[in-house]
Amino acid sequence: MSPALVFALVLAFAAPASAAAEAESEGGLVWHFLNLALMLGVLIYFARKPVLTYLAGRRDGIAKNLESSAALLAEAERRLEEWNRKAAHLDEQVAEIRAAAERAAAAERDRILADARAAAERIRQGAVAVAERELSQAREALRREAADLAVEVAGRILREHVDDRDRSRLLDEFIGRVEQRGTR
Repeated sequence: MSPALVFALVLAFAAPASAAAEAESEGGLVWHFLNLALMLGVLIYFARKPVLTYLAGRRDGIAKNLESSAALLAEAERRLEEWNRKAAHLDEQVAEIRAAAERAAAAERDRILADARAAAERIRQGAVAVAERELSQAREALRREAADLAVEVAGRILREHVDDRDRSRLLDEFIGRVEQRGTR
């Protein structure tokens, strides 16, 4: 017989017995007590295994949850310790990064200054070369102008002081020199 069927039968017999017991006023309390004892006995007999199984399962679930919680707590504590360790070294890392940035900035500044100095030197050399070229051109222009003036002055002097006889004599001397050079 199944436990549910036995339980239903006990209830079926207990209910009329309880009603009959109440009808008798003398032994009503005794029958109530017996009815309660019978009901508790049936409940304990049939419900004991499922209740024990449920309680055992519940106990195992709680134990597993406690183990899982302990593992999570240990992991959280390990991570907290790791973050505390990283936080302790954070100032050092920031100082290292700052020092590296300062070194990079100094190197960049030095490179820019070196480039600026090289550019200034190239500009200075270019300016010197341009100035020398301009000076050389100015000297050459001055020499040409001086030569032109000297020819002009010489021509004026010759026109004023040389007459036809001197011209003829100079022409003969010039032809003589040209002939001498031609015979050599």
